[in-house]
Amino acid sequence: MTSSPDEIRTDRLLLRRAGPGDLRAAITVLSDPRTHRYNPAGPPSPEEVAGMLAEWQAHWAHDGIGYWAVELPPTGEVVGFGGLRHHRLDGEPTLNLFYRFRPAHWGRGYATEMARAAVEWADRARPDRPVVIITDPDNEPSQRVARKLGFTHAGDSITIDGPVLVYRREEATLRA
Repeated sequence: MTSSPDEIRTDRLLLRRAGPGDLRAAITVLSDPRTHRYNPAGPPSPEEVAGMLAEWQAHWAHDGIGYWAVELPPTGEVVGFGGLRHHRLDGEPTLNLFYRFRPAHWGRGYATEMARAAVEWADRARPDRPVVIITDPDNEPSQRVARKLGFTHAGDSITIDGPVLVYRREEATLRA
């Protein structure tokens, strides 16, 4: 795995900075109602996805970190998006881990593989900010990924969309 946040390679995936050329894939992934089953706001429109993609690029430019397009190197197919963003959780500066994948690629371990690479990168490059996973209380698949990464339920919070569960790694939970 490389240390550059612009591009990280794992055993099966290429994580690369999402850009304007990823709009069609972003619309496919993010506008699919199945990928928003646990999002009370539902899926965004194609226009909203375009705005989100622009926002992700602004985060890279401003923060030097953001969301990657998750690609299968043999084919170049973008199977999802994910990464880290600066986030304030109840006033504490953190890095929030996010991911969404095409339903056709669920159950293959790609979310865990991408998330593990993101957390490892954050440990090296941003050790001052704990990584958190914020998920809907009913989103068991996301909670399962969190547990596979060694995160535990550390508490609850409220967002504009309602109540959420907060997952942290054990050592971060002990320090908090």
